[in-house]
Amino acid sequence: MPDKNLAQYDNLSPFEIKDQLIAIASSDAQRLMLNAGRGNPNFLVTLPRWAFLSVGDFALREAERSYAYLDSGFGGLPESEGIVQRFDAYANHHRQSDGIRFLRSALSYVKDQLGLDKEAFLSEMVSAFLGCNYPTPPRMLRHTEEIVKAYLVQEMFGSQPRSGDFSIFATEGGTAAMTYIFQSLAANGLIKPGDKIAIATPIFSPYLEIPVLDDYQLEIVDIRLDQDIDWQLPEAEIAKLKDPAVKVFCLVNPSNPPSTKLSDAVLDRLSALVSNARPDLFIVTDDVYGTFADDFVSLFAKCPRNALCVYSFSKFFGATGWRLGAIALHNDNVFDAALAALPEKQKVVLDKRYVSLTTTPRALRFIDRLVADSRAVALNHTAGLSVPQQLQMALFALNGLMDRQHQYKEAAKQIIRQRYETLYANMGVKTRRKPNDVNYYSLIDLQEIGGSLYGAKFKAWFIKSDLGLRFLFRLAQETGVVLLPGNGFEVIDTSARISLANLTEIEYAAIGKFTRQVLNECQEDFKKQTSIHK
Repeated sequence: MPDKNLAQYDNLSPFEIKDQLIAIASSDAQRLMLNAGRGNPNFLVTLPRWAFLSVGDFALREAERSYAYLDSGFGGLPESEGIVQRFDAYANHHRQSDGIRFLRSALSYVKDQLGLDKEAFLSEMVSAFLGCNYPTPPRMLRHTEEIVKAYLVQEMFGSQPRSGDFSIFATEGGTAAMTYIFQSLAANGLIKPGDKIAIATPIFSPYLEIPVLDDYQLEIVDIRLDQDIDWQLPEAEIAKLKDPAVKVFCLVNPSNPPSTKLSDAVLDRLSALVSNARPDLFIVTDDVYGTFADDFVSLFAKCPRNALCVYSFSKFFGATGWRLGAIALHNDNVFDAALAALPEKQKVVLDKRYVSLTTTPRALRFIDRLVADSRAVALNHTAGLSVPQQLQMALFALNGLMDRQHQYKEAAKQIIRQRYETLYANMGVKTRRKPNDVNYYSLIDLQEIGGSLYGAKFKAWFIKSDLGLRFLFRLAQETGVVLLPGNGFEVIDTSARISLANLTEIEYAAIGKFTRQVLNECQEDFKKQTSIHK
């Protein structure tokens, strides 16, 4: 590619650099652009979507019952009384459809396994599809919350016993959850400019970009995952959390982009540190990719009092466009304890902030403040994720709960892992999967792969020549392949992040071949330069 000033991209988010790479990769109309720079999966779950449509058909028939004497197109609010019997009659005429079979199983499951009232649950679903009422309660629909709770216990706790109850705030995806958490921490004086926030790196780049905004002005403490021990946290890095000046610890688990879950040993060490040295530490654990891991356990389960959990349905269920996320917080938690311990002067200020919501503003829990702050407090009464979205969330969660053989989960994991093997095989690189590997993303360590293929001198030249970003632009221009720069996620080695979720296996084979092709071209450049200097 022609020489160009790449320094202009130094401060850009990797997701903004992606747009530049896409423009270059798509400039040749004679070839197919292969964009593996974003984690949007090309697979999705179908059964709960069929169920959504079946709920919709039944819901509309229910709405039309109220004003049957008027012209077509006019409906009313469905009646709860007798709704299960009417659904049974409806289902008997549609018993062969996937959606109806799913809903019948769901009604049985919520009654027998979760102890919920079938009539109340079905009424909530019907009303949610119609979108004819404000989200009530604003934080989350009652039955939907219980279903998502059960799902999170299944997926986040593993063999770890549940410790007390927790509450959920349904959000517009995991990104909204991140935004609301930082907003409420700051609004309630739990973080202040100059405070330290520890971040387990490499990490999803917004976790690095949000704390340094003028809104927060936090000092980042790097807690470095070690590539040499399969992207785990060494003792020395965990020890940094003993500093009482560190107010918050943020991590993505499994990591993004290394895509490795924290080992049981690391989870135990973090739990011990919190119990013995930092019982006041705020933990934000983003566990979006936990459902792709084997035997996953979250810090939300290991440190129930300290950890606030962010989860999104986007990746596992192929639902990025639905914007379905959740913030989960145990009812006994350090965030509420910290609010209670604030100085009286600060409590008075917060009393004024929330006085329009309750006669006892000091009793307002942190998770309910999240809801209020998400709508500038004054609009708390119309806060909340749209109810059709909450319906689809509940159906996704029920799919996970009722799939006793984990058939969808195993299929999703195997698809991704096969793509990983295909990618590296076509680069000519041997791989060995480790127990904590998840493989939703992969970091293509260009300097290490180059060193293993062409020797230590090439590796040193590659690093010295600072070829990371130049390599990606060259790859995009010559082959139409788009990857993201690893350094945008705070990766030390010269590397590229590739998503293994959004393309076909044959396309990952092509990416592997093209990546090796450009590495070979770099080797030719190296040989020419070294021969000139001899």
